[in-house]
Amino acid sequence: MSELHAKNSILRSGPERLLDAAGVSVDRMPMLHVIFDRMAAQCSENLRQLSAAPAFFSVDAIGTKRIGDVLDAYEGNVVIGIFHVQAWDSRILIGLDHNFVFALAEALFGGDGGETPTAEKRQLSNLEIRLAQKTFELLGNALQGSFATVCDTQFKLERVETRLDFAVIAPRNTFGVNAKIKLRILGRSNEMFVLIPQTALNSVRQHLGRDLSADMSVRDPRWTKQIKTEIGRTEVAVRGVIEERQFVLADIASLKVGQVFALQATTKTRVKLECNAQSLFWCNLGQADGVYVLRIDEFMNQQQEFIDDVLSH
Repeated sequence: MSELHAKNSILRSGPERLLDAAGVSVDRMPMLHVIFDRMAAQCSENLRQLSAAPAFFSVDAIGTKRIGDVLDAYEGNVVIGIFHVQAWDSRILIGLDHNFVFALAEALFGGDGGETPTAEKRQLSNLEIRLAQKTFELLGNALQGSFATVCDTQFKLERVETRLDFAVIAPRNTFGVNAKIKLRILGRSNEMFVLIPQTALNSVRQHLGRDLSADMSVRDPRWTKQIKTEIGRTEVAVRGVIEERQFVLADIASLKVGQVFALQATTKTRVKLECNAQSLFWCNLGQADGVYVLRIDEFMNQQQEFIDDVLSH
């Protein structure tokens, strides 16, 4: 195994090793945002089936940080789940702060959030650690399902640690992808995190660099044809206007049944074809098979018609 790692290290390109040393920005791996958003949505759905209290997971931030700096920020206030990812030949961490576990325990055992959260710091009880272990299993399954679009791999929970000294997955000065996720439950906001060593993502970095917005821009010819067909079936109403005349209210009030209006139009007067109060074409009026017909003469020039209407007044 050591010979294999040495060989892989030699085969890695110089630019790739430079990127690892400096830390690759998550902006170069846009699929990570999609993956963690899916994980949060799946966790929310799973927790709703276990707790009567409304629960909502949301991604707070995703960034690249040194592994040691991430762990130091949670010193003495976190329980860690260590997962082995066989396809990556690496391990990742999922951490829950103590308030996360306290709130989850209260909600699952019927609490309504009416009691004030305890302010004193204490270690987790055996029951709370077992609850954290079950939570890690749910989170690992959600993360595994979210990564399925990138790679088919398994996230296996190896052990649960309450001391950071034993939560070693890579040298502390190396970079890792750190995703902070918030849990809103019982009116409180609690925090968890996912920490993946950057080297673990080397094998799938190309897939993580996919831009879904670019993928969405590729047209599906069948879907395009279907839309075009359905739009073409839309029914619209049009009307032909021979002449328009302005009236005042007194003229309308004086109208009587049988009264005849004398039009200024002649047989050569063009008819305006409208749809939804929008002028479309100029047409010529005629007859065919005993009915009136319109023959389209030219498109309506909206700008010119507006100018002519202004000048006529």
